[in-house]
Amino acid sequence: MSDIARLLRDHQADLSWQRAFYEDLHEHPELSGHEQETSAKILKMLERFDCEIVSPIGGFGVVAVFHNGDGPTALFRADFDALPIREETGVPFASTRLRAGADGNSTGVMHACGHDMHTAALLGACAILDTHREAWQGTFIALFQPAEESATGANAMVADGLLNRVPHPDVCLGQHVMPGRAGEVQTKAGPQFAACDSIRITIHGRSAHGSMPHNSIDPTYVAAMVVIRLQGIVGREVDPNDFAVVSVGTLKSGSTNNIVPARAELVLNCRFYDDTVKSRVYAAIKRVVVAECQASGCERAPEFEFFAHGELIDNDAETFHTVRATFDRVFGAESVDAQRTTVSEDFGNIPRAFGVPYLFWAVGCTPREVWDRAVAENRVKEDVPVNHMSTFLPEYGPTISATTRAAAASVLTYVGV
Repeated sequence: MSDIARLLRDHQADLSWQRAFYEDLHEHPELSGHEQETSAKILKMLERFDCEIVSPIGGFGVVAVFHNGDGPTALFRADFDALPIREETGVPFASTRLRAGADGNSTGVMHACGHDMHTAALLGACAILDTHREAWQGTFIALFQPAEESATGANAMVADGLLNRVPHPDVCLGQHVMPGRAGEVQTKAGPQFAACDSIRITIHGRSAHGSMPHNSIDPTYVAAMVVIRLQGIVGREVDPNDFAVVSVGTLKSGSTNNIVPARAELVLNCRFYDDTVKSRVYAAIKRVVVAECQASGCERAPEFEFFAHGELIDNDAETFHTVRATFDRVFGAESVDAQRTTVSEDFGNIPRAFGVPYLFWAVGCTPREVWDRAVAENRVKEDVPVNHMSTFLPEYGPTISATTRAAAASVLTYVGV
């Protein structure tokens, strides 16, 4: 195999467009399932490369297939949707967009999770591999996925025939910008991003006038007791050596001051690294909810709806060791060990559908002086904006360089000659 580190240092690919493209995406974000403009911009960029386009797929998904003779096939995925958050970064290219959110109310829209960086980086990797076809042989699949934030995009692409519309990969690869020293590429084998589910719980009571609570079965009271009891599941039923999160995201009940409502709704967010722990916690959640409803005399059983599922990102050990060796050569001291994170991703649905190994890693994006000072003063939680915050903004230079080179290097690890 040729020297990937030297190729990425001395490559002749034109990346002069990359910053303007990134800033354009950042200034014009689109919510999950509404990424029509972003998809069109990706397609326009891909016109400059010698590749086969598969689009639309899974809504606004785009896949570019680069054929270059016989050899292995490597797939790299980037996501490109944004979040319903009003941006407060203060940069000249900050988003000022307002759109209707899931509840119908107007909301700000922001690339608060770095998907604009992911997309610009993968397009940069496309430029490098397209320019330097002499350095590789096989097939490179660049997959641009919508609707990651709603945890529906990967499965939508699979349901829309992804497995039959692109060559079968030998490996799947991907990355995510995260808080950390900008430009550091963080990898590990095993669990990297947590599995997650959201659970919508509907509690059915009996409505009555607020002056006659004895005629009601108060679902607000039941919901409140459920919230209290849920806090004991992780604290008293999960081994302290294991990991679990059960958070109550919303509690909705009633619409006026003098009516006991007929129903209440809780939405939980739950995260795990282990399926056995997950099964035990879900059984406990159902037990607690059912018992509280029975204790209050509810005449209808509660309802449970699971949604926004994210599979555990559990990196294949052999793939990790193979790619990590390349990263160590390309990034030197900035190729570091990752820590597992409690956030979740739907990337894993793609390699699982193909039945192939995968590696998904993090790239630090916090300005280095901010990170170093926060670590030295033990103020990371206070001073470092994290994904999904209105002030989250990757440091462009080191982050785009690292993410672009990491994408290209990981693919070249498999198709390089």
